[in-house]
Amino acid sequence: MKYDVTVIGSGPGGYVAAIRCAQLGLKTAIIEKYNVLGGTCLNVGCIPSKALLDSSEHYHNAAHTFKEHGIELNDLQVNIEQMINRKAGVVKSNNDGIAFLMKKNKIDTYYGMGSFVNKNTIKIAGIDGQEQQIETDKTIIATGSKPTSLPFLPIDKKRIITSTEALELKEVPKKMIVIGGGVIGLELGSVYARLGTKVQVVEYMDSIIPTMDRSLGKELQRVLKKTLGFEFFFNHKVTGATNEGETVTVTAENPKGEVVTFDGDYVLVSVGRKPYTEGLGLENAGVQMGERGMIAVNDHLETNVPGIYAIGDVVRGAMLAHKAEEEGVFVAETIVGQKPHINYNLIPGVVYTWPEVAGVGYTEEQLKEQGRAYKTGSFPFKASGRAKASMDTDGFVKVLADKETDEILGMHMIGPRIADLIAEAVVAMEFRASAEDISRMSHAHPTYTEAIKEACLAATENRALHI
Repeated sequence: MKYDVTVIGSGPGGYVAAIRCAQLGLKTAIIEKYNVLGGTCLNVGCIPSKALLDSSEHYHNAAHTFKEHGIELNDLQVNIEQMINRKAGVVKSNNDGIAFLMKKNKIDTYYGMGSFVNKNTIKIAGIDGQEQQIETDKTIIATGSKPTSLPFLPIDKKRIITSTEALELKEVPKKMIVIGGGVIGLELGSVYARLGTKVQVVEYMDSIIPTMDRSLGKELQRVLKKTLGFEFFFNHKVTGATNEGETVTVTAENPKGEVVTFDGDYVLVSVGRKPYTEGLGLENAGVQMGERGMIAVNDHLETNVPGIYAIGDVVRGAMLAHKAEEEGVFVAETIVGQKPHINYNLIPGVVYTWPEVAGVGYTEEQLKEQGRAYKTGSFPFKASGRAKASMDTDGFVKVLADKETDEILGMHMIGPRIADLIAEAVVAMEFRASAEDISRMSHAHPTYTEAIKEACLAATENRALHI
């Protein structure tokens, strides 16, 4: 078989790239090494974690807030097996949905390990043991990433686990040690903390979610400690972990250089992810690698080999599913001669804890580093009528705007349904709106989005109405 485009990897970047290529009239194939489509995000990442976050949130609310709402429950229990089964059902439904989209768009799907024989020939080692080769004019590499492991912290997948194993636990741990205070550790730590697990976060840096605006990490730390009993240990250098059979012990150095230990039922290692390029045979096609194991690409996401592109977690930039999707569309449209664009500064980052956290654009720390004159406005959810009604009063919206032009430079928020609210900030900034622009737009009352309007009013000559 010969194709115009072959996509290697069927995660959000890969399958979206394939769909857009097919929409543009290109004969398209997609190769997936596992027996289901969807990649990390759908199978062991974004989707299953959100399913468990949603289930655990229901339980936590039933245990802690239902009574105040006038709902009485007796003998409340966690059925972890059913919770995991529901999660699996959500994943399968999405798997089936992507398979349907491949058929709908007449995309040929191959299951097996795809690798380059040369620039235009790809070998597929099928999961059934059979091998075949296909010819392709263009190739899009979208093989994603996998959890980073540390040489002194071997993953045994039993007591010392990654996010993948944390999605399949058969019990609610009494105590879990989370190594890393980033998005993955805090989300999965929240799942089990809501179900009754004592969670301790051991972080090398001096704050959680350190890549986001620091005000967000500070507030999230306060809320997780208050509502879920999280304990945080910052500036701690983990040096090892030992599986003791039914428990595990972590050793670390505290800020004073003293050796300290942490004991728990499980250790969740969440110290980041690394590009997955093993077995692709990139050397056979002459593809050059970049920094930190990533594939080197130009501004068109094309490698040094004409016609071979790479997107998503295997190239520079944030490892985000929606970033990969944007890049998939970008490459497909570039191939047919269109002129798409991506503003990487306006790709939002989201943490699906509760309260949710999100940010887009420049952080306050970045603006200070640039020496740029800016102004800020914020609005707390404790002053929001909608938030009071739903008992979700933790958090705030913060707007950063240019001091002279009033153009919004960044928007950072923590609170209820923030993962959805951040889209308003992205739209505003894509059209280079000013804080004044947003402050003069009608926002339905009562809604959480009013906090965005109020924060913009606060940034515009301190005109917030409800504080």
